[in-house]
Amino acid sequence: MSLKYAVLAALLEGEASGYELSKIFDVSFANFWACTPQQLYRELERLAGDGLIEARVVRQERRPDKRMFTLTEAGRGDLRAFAAEPPRRPTAIRDELLIKVQAMDGTDPGATAALLEERMAWARGKLARYARVRERLLDGRSEEEYLSGADRVGPYLTLLGGIAFEEENLRWCERALTVVRHRARLR
Repeated sequence: MSLKYAVLAALLEGEASGYELSKIFDVSFANFWACTPQQLYRELERLAGDGLIEARVVRQERRPDKRMFTLTEAGRGDLRAFAAEPPRRPTAIRDELLIKVQAMDGTDPGATAALLEERMAWARGKLARYARVRERLLDGRSEEEYLSGADRVGPYLTLLGGIAFEEENLRWCERALTVVRHRARLR
């Protein structure tokens, strides 16, 4: 999948500036599709050139003008076609920490434990951020109330996927840390 479809999906929320899209990526897409602001702005230019999004300039006082982007009908059609296709292949994990854990037997277990603790702190931070996003989405409603009345449920479902992913990261790190600490005591 290319960044193209992530941007088109983000614009389903409505018109947004590049800065606003960058924030959407930080909150909604970060759990499954990361990109830098530079990649995002290049993709916006490409999509506008391909006629999949439209850009308009909004004049601002005391600030630089900003460009606001919206999906075109061609963009919506392209996104619909993409969403209906099966994924090309299942997700593969590419995680440098896993390589370091794989190689830990010849190294200092304390270093591996520190890496696992760092990952746990990262996962807890993401879970806290996801909890805030979830709370904002639900806005005092139960999940059932939200899902039955929301215009879009895709962002909520991907948020749940991100939460499950980070919860599993924590479970694995806790188990791995227990093993690493036990091994360190045996040395």
